Amino acid sequence: MTDLASTAVISADRDELAEPDQPGAGPRITVIGTGYLGATHAAAMAELGFQVMGVDVDPAKIASLAMGKIPFFEPGLEPLLARHVESGRLRFTTDLAEAAAFGDVHFLCVGTPQRPGSHAADTRYVDAAVEGLLAGLRSDALIVGKSTVPVGTAQRLRGVIAAAVAARSLREGLELTVELVWNPEFLREGKAVDDTLHPDRIVIGGASPQAEQTLRSIYAAPLAEGTPMVTCDLPTAELVKVSANAFLATKISFINAIAQVCDAAGADVSVLADALGHDVRIGRQFLNAGLGFGGGCLPKDIRALMHRAKELDANWAVSLLQNVDEINMWQRQRVIDQALAACGGSVLNRRIGVLGAAFKPLTDDVRDSPALNVAAGLHLRGAQVMLFDPEAGDAARKNFPTLHYATSMNEAAEGADVLLVLTEWSEFTTADPAALRAVVARPVVVDARGCLDRAHWQAAGWQYHGIGRDT
Repeated sequence: MTDLASTAVISADRDELAEPDQPGAGPRITVIGTGYLGATHAAAMAELGFQVMGVDVDPAKIASLAMGKIPFFEPGLEPLLARHVESGRLRFTTDLAEAAAFGDVHFLCVGTPQRPGSHAADTRYVDAAVEGLLAGLRSDALIVGKSTVPVGTAQRLRGVIAAAVAARSLREGLELTVELVWNPEFLREGKAVDDTLHPDRIVIGGASPQAEQTLRSIYAAPLAEGTPMVTCDLPTAELVKVSANAFLATKISFINAIAQVCDAAGADVSVLADALGHDVRIGRQFLNAGLGFGGGCLPKDIRALMHRAKELDANWAVSLLQNVDEINMWQRQRVIDQALAACGGSVLNRRIGVLGAAFKPLTDDVRDSPALNVAAGLHLRGAQVMLFDPEAGDAARKNFPTLHYATSMNEAAEGADVLLVLTEWSEFTTADPAALRAVVARPVVVDARGCLDRAHWQAAGWQYHGIGRDT
């Protein structure tokens, strides 16, 4: 068997590679899957000096990326991508066999959506990526999983890899060393480029000394900046990302549960959260009461962890995450109820101005968006919803074409009986309440994100409703 270090660390026998101190030195990298995670990772690896090939089954997506264009909104990513496509350091293909032949290190960045009819994660795209990659390999390789998967997936895939390598040896006489490790991602949409180039930690699970050496060479720049590298076993690496998301989701649902107490008691949850945040054991981040979490990661990840914990008979985690999820989903109804109350109990034929469709600012992602869910819920109750989002309008329209879409904040607010702030874009949080009052029918605002200056809006003549600070 060939030593993995001879190919996965530095493929020194390949004439195409530059000297170690030149751009393009080191292992050649493929990134399988070019969504938010994969496109960002591919561009970042090129920025770190590597020759990179991204691969995806979607020809339209690959054609767009090959022209230096991203098919979604992510600050800072498109110029980075375009620069390295232009330099030739970054290229894209739909041919997994081509990518297998190209690379030494293969990053798995495919999606693991929630399985239809279940809370379980759907790992078939990860399985297909590994099987397709194995079929095309002609030299030793390091496979690095970044996709968020249920604990135990990596060990199962190691069995798939071992069987495939043994079959290739018998069938073709081709002796390969293929190692699988797990390197979970911790990207935040809206900050994905910085999170990749300057991560707060790097986790590597199940790596041999040779594989760890390879990954230390790939991540040399952030490691030199002081980013800690945590090495561990495969199950721990698989659990880190979902556990982090579950903890953040728990903080959000905790403060939203306390916000209900604040509303009942006449307290201000924002001041309460500030006071809690001074406790170094707790911290202030993710203690903003409001509409709750959404997007493509937190909801599916806590449900997938709940499902896997149940399979493992770890029932305390199941109970906790069930409550977290239920509190989060109830926040959407709370905001709908506030809009109903502001309109006298019914929104039928009332005009509702909605500011925000994305699940959070700095993204056009509307997957499981609480904002869009509330807007759709009000529409189903007979409201005339006029929605504006600076980036996510087109994506929202594809999901809910029956809503009305504005091209500006003022257009969304014009003639509104109540104005809802559902995504905390800076242009909403810094808006002039006096100017907006001039265009609405009734100066009533529901601040579902706790992002407005309540005193400032009230001074401008607005009736203000918040969550946990409705005093």
